[in-house]
Amino acid sequence: MGKPGKREYVQVLRLMETFEMDVVQGAISQAIDMGAIGYDAVKHLVLCRVEKRPPRLDLDFYPYLPKANVGMTRPSSYMSLMEGATV
Repeated sequence: MGKPGKREYVQVLRLMETFEMDVVQGAISQAIDMGAIGYDAVKHLVLCRVEKRPPRLDLDFYPYLPKANVGMTRPSSYMSLMEGATV
């Protein structure tokens, strides 16, 4: 998602300034399961968890929210980070 995706990622991380990490982590997992990975969706799910109410997130009403496409990470992808590193 480029620069807008980075901005949303930081916004989601900043939720941990206000809410406990396990609440934010649970909301992120729920958002991924729902296929909505945007900040607005995660924040909504966080607030629902805190307020102990069911989420009202029907993605048919929010077509602009990005869909989650999470791929399997290969360990070899990280090896390029280690090239040229000195310990």
